[in-house]
Amino acid sequence: MNRIFLDVHALQTVPPSNLNRDDTGAPKTAVYGGVPRARVSSQAWKRAARTYFSDEHLLDPGELGVRTKKIVEAVAERITALEPSIGGEEALRIADETVKATGLKTEVPKRKASAAKEGEPEPAPEAKYLVFLSTRQLDGLARLAVEGAADITAYLNDKETKAKAKAKEIADTHHSVDIALFGRMVADAADFNVDAAVQVAHAISVHRVENESDYYTAVDDENKDEETGAGMIGTVDFNSSTLYRYAALGVHQLAANLGEGLREDEPLTTPVRRAVEAFVHGFTASLPTGKINTFGHHTLPDAVVVKLRTTRPISFVAAFEEPVRGDQGGYVREASERLAEYIPDIERAYGQEGSTLTWVLRVGPNTAKLAGIGTEAQNIGELVAAVGQAVAERLEKPA
Repeated sequence: MNRIFLDVHALQTVPPSNLNRDDTGAPKTAVYGGVPRARVSSQAWKRAARTYFSDEHLLDPGELGVRTKKIVEAVAERITALEPSIGGEEALRIADETVKATGLKTEVPKRKASAAKEGEPEPAPEAKYLVFLSTRQLDGLARLAVEGAADITAYLNDKETKAKAKAKEIADTHHSVDIALFGRMVADAADFNVDAAVQVAHAISVHRVENESDYYTAVDDENKDEETGAGMIGTVDFNSSTLYRYAALGVHQLAANLGEGLREDEPLTTPVRRAVEAFVHGFTASLPTGKINTFGHHTLPDAVVVKLRTTRPISFVAAFEEPVRGDQGGYVREASERLAEYIPDIERAYGQEGSTLTWVLRVGPNTAKLAGIGTEAQNIGELVAAVGQAVAERLEKPA
């Protein structure tokens, strides 16, 4: 399959907020273009996009996975659902043996074992690391465990049944959309890894930012009139910014990760298109929720530019290497003008124009200059549908 890349660029303004904290509790920052910028890590936005898939019902639950250390419990619950006579410690034991057959390592966490009261059952084993498995993979492991429940150890080691090989195959096929997009890494089982189809950049502000601190107090409701002073005092750090956000999706890698698709009754193009549409929508509209109860920073992008190309991905962050000054009373207008000028220039210089399709979704007069650089979508649904259709056509009839 020819290489096909989808680039998603967004300008998004957030009010005073602390979307993504560092180890001191302050908003993350970075120096770019010689000045400090607000920063939101790629991990924070990938997590936000992944949860958006399910929260907004962009994908069926069967097309999603779960990332957890509690994989043994997840398989045990499915074992009991398949065979109610197997429950409790027996289900956990069978599930643990089956999970280990895949090559994953499990153990009873020492902190939980020591915390358990005398006479209580031993806590369930857990994976030594977060493991990302699809719903179909968990279901498949449970079915395999039930088949060999009479003597799970003998069953898994039987050369005729090849059950151990089946366990490994189950855990490494029929990947969910989120695994296919964001990948899976297990340090001590390299053959279990899945190369990510998506690369997400750290979002940074298009302008200089200095963190600020909010000093707050809380009143004790039960204080008498003669009692003065606050019940609690503290500080919380924050900043506000217009962020440049960028992600690159390798459609060819996504197709390889999904294999023959999540459903046997559909061609590969269908699940790939569904995954692409979910990602474009989810990445665009999602938002990290750090300190959201404190700041209520519920915003959406002012402008989104999507590029479908057959050459390598291109970030347009260099348009903001010289920070936007905000001389016009804000940052969105100048940032949009910078992109509208920079995008055609770099694509013309490096010969990207002929093989590239472009869509623009924008809000308000401040983003007017971006209207001329691609096909304008009126809403997120129209943008997602147009991108999905173009991806399907490229997959069926590669350029």
